[in-house]
This record gives sequence, structure tokens and C-alpha cells, in this order.
Amino acid sequence: MRRAVMIISVLVVGLTIGGYVFFNGERKVPVRYRSAAVERGPVISLVTATGTINPVVSVQVGTQVSGMIKSLHADFNSVVKAGDIVAVIDPEPLRARRDQAASNLEMSKANVARARTDLAQRKRELDRVKSLVVQEFVSQNDVDVAATNFQAAEAQMNVAGAQVRQAEAALNAVELELKYTVIRSPVNGIVVARNVEVGQTIAASFATPNLFLIALDLTKMQVDTNVSESDIGGIAEGKEATFTVDAYPGYPFSGTIRQVRLSPINVQNVVTYNVVVSVDNQDLRLKPGMTANVSIVVAQRDAVLKVPNAALRFTPPTAGPSDLTAGGKPAKAKGPEQAAGAGKGAMAPSHTIWKLGPSGELAPLHVQTGISDGLATEIVSEELPEGALVVVGIERPKGERGGSDLPPGFGSGGQRGSTRSRGM
Repeated sequence: MRRAVMIISVLVVGLTIGGYVFFNGERKVPVRYRSAAVERGPVISLVTATGTINPVVSVQVGTQVSGMIKSLHADFNSVVKAGDIVAVIDPEPLRARRDQAASNLEMSKANVARARTDLAQRKRELDRVKSLVVQEFVSQNDVDVAATNFQAAEAQMNVAGAQVRQAEAALNAVELELKYTVIRSPVNGIVVARNVEVGQTIAASFATPNLFLIALDLTKMQVDTNVSESDIGGIAEGKEATFTVDAYPGYPFSGTIRQVRLSPINVQNVVTYNVVVSVDNQDLRLKPGMTANVSIVVAQRDAVLKVPNAALRFTPPTAGPSDLTAGGKPAKAKGPEQAAGAGKGAMAPSHTIWKLGPSGELAPLHVQTGISDGLATEIVSEELPEGALVVVGIERPKGERGGSDLPPGFGSGGQRGSTRSRGM
């Protein structure tokens, strides 16, 4: 009897626990996946950068003499031709110096005349004593003294001649400086900047002051932009580039890469390279100094299979490390050499994407990828047919929000949806 009671008690306790677990226990909700179809279409890989619009050739007009600006003959936006007067420096101080230099020259010439007269007198004295020493009317010492005086007169004549040449050089220098008081335009162009005013005193002692900035031709402009070292491999001369400016929102301008400068620019350990884009500006809508948002096409594919980048980033909750490539994250976009060779025997990056089976189970599929436009990526391998469904995420019940569903700026999901304009 006691044994039967014990068995019944154990059964009752077991049924109680089982009922509690069955009715109140956690029920696993089946996982539902979001999918997208493999499409065929164009994929364009872009490199974006910010640059400044500048004239192709700009000349800084300075001055070689110091003084006060007496008059200005050019202003902002003035059209000038080579040789036109753009400014005049007060010439009066230099004219006074020129008169002084001319007086020094006249004095030097007078000294030459006096030295020539003295030399002639010393020559006559030497000839006289030479004739008298033969007759023994003078001693040999008198002859030596006369010869020494003649040689000294010759030296003085040479000194006077050198002083004349020195005075002439000083006068020529002052006259040249006086000529430089009239500042002329060296090229045909338009005045972009004027940095002086009438009455302002400028000093050219240590550095040449810049009075005007003249653009040679504003119908031909260029965009100077800096491209990071990770993207410079996709940039080459002759490639097309498009850009926009804030002055004309929504209007694209087109240009051509004219130069990729080899000199690196290192700012806070970030290395960039200057890329020059030539732009036709016949309508003069582009102004110097405008900020340009440049987009450069580094690779383009037409009518290729492509999948959303979310399919490359998706990782099933139960997927093991062996099913992933680089932690389940898509590799970075290739340079132009690799992108151009993708699908032509070149080594392309491999990724794992997931397909839905007939019963809803996930099946991994390893594919090789090509270029990316930030939203979709080219599929190089032939494992995926057009129209196949690939998993891009997990369906969440209504009212349930994951960390990735938070609005931008909240938690780690604040970065969701931000894509780079160039390849991943």
C-alpha cells in the first residue's frame, strides 16, 4: 500500500511539472527570413571626393620696388591684356634717387678728366727727366721719382674710370626701378583678386607682395580634388568624372581627369593624392573657389547578375565560422585592375550567401563577386541563376525591434542604411 502511494505521488509530481512546462514554458517561435531576387542590370563603382574649382592658369602680379600705390587701373573682374597698366607706384622718391645717381655720374666723369690731365702732366715730367739724365743734369733718383708719379697717375686714371662705370650702373638700376613703378599685366585674362588700395604702402624688401591675381582663361577650369590612397588605384588619366556644386543643386557637370599628381598629401596620417579634373566652362557658370562634389567612375558593368549587399552581410544565427568569409562581412571593393579582370580569369573575392530551400531551410552557397556600387554587388560566378531568391535578413514580429532597427543615431544600428558611394 505504501509503495503504491509513493508511485502515485511521483506520477502526480511529474504530471504537474510537465503541465507547467507545457503551458507556461517558452515556446520557440519559428524563424522567418526576408529574401530578394537575383537581378540582372548595370553596376557602377564610384569614387567620391570633394574638391575646389580653380582656373587652369592663374598669375600673381607683384612688384619689384617698394613705395606707395599712386593709382589703380584695374579692379575685380576687369578684363586686361598683356602690357596693360594695372597699377602705378609713386615714382617721386625714385626720381630723386635717379637725379642723385646722375649727379654722381657727372662727378665721376669730372674725376676722369682731372685724372687724365694729371696723367699727361706726369708723362711730360717723366720724359723731361729722361732727356736730362742723359746729359747728367739730373740724378737717377729724379728719374725714378718721375716714373713713380707717372704710374700713380695711371692708377688714379683707372680708378676714375671704374668710378664712372659704377656710377653708370647705379643710374641704370635706378632708371630700371623707376620703370618698374608702372605695373603691367603679363598675360591676357581677367582680374580675380585685387589686394591693394590707393595710398597703401608696399614693401618689396624681403618678399614680393601680390597686388593682383589674374586668371588666364575662365572658360577652361579645373577641379582640384583629393582622393584617398585606398581609392587612388581606380583613378587614371582620361576617365570621366561628374560633379555638382551648391550654386546649381541637382545639375551635374562633367569633366575629364587630366592629371593624377604623384606627390602625396599627408594630413594627420591620412594620405591623399591630388586629382585634377578638366572642365569646360564656356557659359562661365562655374566660379573660382566653388566647392565641387566629384564622382569618378572607376568600373562599370552592364547587364550583369547582381545581389543586394545585405545578402553578402547576412549571417544565420546557427551558421558556423566555416560558412563565413572574413567573419561574414563582405570584402572591400577591388581596385580598377582587379575589377577589370573580374570574370576574365582574375582572382575575385569569395563570399557566402544563403538560399532558401524548398522546406524553408537555409543552404549556403559560395560565390565570387565583382564590383559594387554600394547597394548591389556583381556576381561573377555562375552558381546563381537570374531570379533566384537569396536571404537578406530575418523577419521580426510586429512590435519587436532589434538593435539594428533603431532610428539613426541610436545604438549600433545608427549606421544601418549608410552606404559608401564607392565599392564596399
